[in-house]
Amino acid sequence: MFLDSVWGSESMDIVDPYSHLVQEKPAEAEKPAEPEEPQEQEKDAEPLSGPKVKSVGLNSVDSTLNVIASGRMVRTLTEGGMQYLLACIRADTGIKSGRYMFEVRIVEAITPLDTGERTPTPKQLLRVGFSLAGSSLFLADGCDSFCFDSEGLFIHDKSRKKAAPKFKDATVAVLLNLDQSSPNKNTVSLFLNGTRQCPPQPIPEHLCGKPLYPTLSYKNVSVEVNFGPTPRKALPFSCHMLASAAAADVEASPCKAANKKPEVVLPVGLPSQGYFDWVDEFVERNPGYVELSDRKILEWAQKSGLWKPKGGGSLDKPEGSFGVPALDDWSVRRVLQNVSPCLNRSYVIGELKANLIAGDREATLSRFNSQDFARKAVVVMGEPTAEYKARVQSLILAEKKSKAEQEQKRKAQAEERKRMLELKRKKAEEARKAKEAAQKKKEGKDDKEDNGDDAKVEEAEENEDVKMEEAAVVELTEEEKSLSYRTGPVPDISDRELTKSFAKFSIPTQEEGFDAVSFAWQAQGDCAALLKKWILQKKLTQRAEDLQPGAGFKEVWTKWQKTIQEWRRRHAEYKEPSKRKALAAKKLEDAKKTMEEEKKKLMEAGDEDAAKALEEKFAQDTAPVEVNFDDLDVFAVEDVMDLGNCMPLFANFVYEDWTLLTLRAELHLLLHSFKKDLDDPDRPGFVEAHLAYYYQKYFKKSWNFGQYGLAKFTDLLDIMKDALTVDSTSNFLQAVQAEDVGLETFLKYTEDHRRERERRVDAGDETAKLKFTRPTPPPTRQADKGKGSVSGKGKAATQSSAYESSYQTKRPYQQSSGPPAKQPRTSYSSYGSYHGYHGRR
Repeated sequence: MFLDSVWGSESMDIVDPYSHLVQEKPAEAEKPAEPEEPQEQEKDAEPLSGPKVKSVGLNSVDSTLNVIASGRMVRTLTEGGMQYLLACIRADTGIKSGRYMFEVRIVEAITPLDTGERTPTPKQLLRVGFSLAGSSLFLADGCDSFCFDSEGLFIHDKSRKKAAPKFKDATVAVLLNLDQSSPNKNTVSLFLNGTRQCPPQPIPEHLCGKPLYPTLSYKNVSVEVNFGPTPRKALPFSCHMLASAAAADVEASPCKAANKKPEVVLPVGLPSQGYFDWVDEFVERNPGYVELSDRKILEWAQKSGLWKPKGGGSLDKPEGSFGVPALDDWSVRRVLQNVSPCLNRSYVIGELKANLIAGDREATLSRFNSQDFARKAVVVMGEPTAEYKARVQSLILAEKKSKAEQEQKRKAQAEERKRMLELKRKKAEEARKAKEAAQKKKEGKDDKEDNGDDAKVEEAEENEDVKMEEAAVVELTEEEKSLSYRTGPVPDISDRELTKSFAKFSIPTQEEGFDAVSFAWQAQGDCAALLKKWILQKKLTQRAEDLQPGAGFKEVWTKWQKTIQEWRRRHAEYKEPSKRKALAAKKLEDAKKTMEEEKKKLMEAGDEDAAKALEEKFAQDTAPVEVNFDDLDVFAVEDVMDLGNCMPLFANFVYEDWTLLTLRAELHLLLHSFKKDLDDPDRPGFVEAHLAYYYQKYFKKSWNFGQYGLAKFTDLLDIMKDALTVDSTSNFLQAVQAEDVGLETFLKYTEDHRRERERRVDAGDETAKLKFTRPTPPPTRQADKGKGSVSGKGKAATQSSAYESSYQTKRPYQQSSGPPAKQPRTSYSSYGSYHGYHGRR
């Protein structure tokens, strides 16, 4: 009672002063409740009523060419580059309603050859899912399919998300639920060994209500496919397999093997005239056909996950450049050429250049036996049909819209970046102001500035949505509406391949081995006329890549080179007085020796009168002769090496004259040899744009127009009008002189031009001066190596001396205020200093 009265009733709190010394036991942490396993919402399947599907299997004509199907198992070719390519196959039956499943199981993993190169991983891959009929066979390629893969990903278009563990040896069941009364309607589920691995995945909305066909894409594995009726591994609920589906719930594939002989179709068309668009349209309209071409091999590799740099090659012959030798060597092409004739498939050969050449067409037909295939050619030339034009314009419009959308997206992203940078700047400014205000408040200064409005503005700016610029209406221009063909950044065929082969293009005939030749756009006669006109036009603009210099050219050019070298040697000797004197003496000695031999014969024959007459003639012939060099008719000269006084016709030649002489001879010989070696009456010459190419091909040196110091090629034509001209109709370069003209003719024209040029310069015409760029002299060896010296001994000095003697300096022209002074005429004695030398040099 006392305690009760002192401390109060039981309701009072009694504080223990030693309670802080007692350590309370911490309360045990509650264990988190284990998540409950989700309840399976799928119910047992009800028995089916009505007719059932007759059979379900894989569709061998709806697969890639590397698929090997046998019973319920499918394998893949692995030779060469095939080991890097996906194999794909689609079922012959699609699901359009109800709930059905099928199973797959990897029975073999093939280890590809390790080349040490970067190749797509994983090396073994299986994708299993559904796709629309006629869509890409490659799962994960586009928006018309969805799938699970052996890496545990669920894939649709560009979306990839982790949905399940990796699977390798398990029995994989894929369940498609299109039952509209089910809580899991329009979903797909994955089961491994009968156990669900992920929640039901919704299928894309645009695929709902359409028949969906089971599809496999795999690489370096062998796969067993089970469509039922009995599953290998039962699910937690009973479910019908596809092989036991109600006939009303499924739809047969439109891609079926024809009940006739398979066909091989060779489209024949011209470059840049809608060829590949026509081939694409043909395959779309005929889904049972497979295109065999290099561009499809390249596309196959890219869809199999191999990365390729952009650009290079053409649509007809694209460059591989994957960095994988087994692919870059185009071994896949060889495998397909061997495999395709063994399969009961129809093909369209999308090879532009090969289908235009008769020999290549025959080689293609030889791979496909006429007993097994119907071999056809379709000529796609001329004016297209209205239907084709409409398709082309729709493709052009789609391209324009895509580019416009990308540009609009780019601009929106740029605006968003700009807005975020501005917002960041404003926030930094507000932070600075807030810091300054806090500092003023700390110092006792009141900051009466109200930043509330700024904060509201900032908040409004943060929440402001970026206004997308309204997309402009994209329409075709009048010019685009008039187009019959579509062109792209990649050419149909490379210029190099075109120039090498266009002259051999032809229209196919049944005599080549075709069962039929049809014309898609215009009649046979119109196509033949069009091709002939097209080839003729190309001959005016394309180079002859296969042209090689003939033996006749080599023989003549070798002879002319030796002659020019001999002329230049004589020119150097004549310019040196001591050698010129020796030439005259030798000429006199040779003439006297010849006269003495003839005189001896006459004396032995007893004809003294004839011997005396010979002596008189010798004295007359060797008497000093006056030669007026300035007034000499150069075209009447018989011996260009000796005008009668050991003076050659080219005595006053300088570097420019020797260059023009050589150029005249080269272009004359080039034009005649081109015509003879090519032997094409439609192409007797070539245009100025191709001169550098043929000049390099024939003379093995570069054509350097810049060295002549001329503004235009026509200026060179004015100088060389005696050797070269341009045809006014074809614009071909043509030789002026006959083919068999001698080199002396060009020497005379060069001397005539030199005289005319000199007269014009002497008259004060500065435009007549030539401004050729001389080549740099070859470097000389160092004297300290003991080879070559100032005295001219050694190889280097010899080379330098020869160079300098070959390129003499042109004599300077002096200008004066009045008319040029009259120079005395030149006269020379017959044998120089031996008989007396007269006149100026």
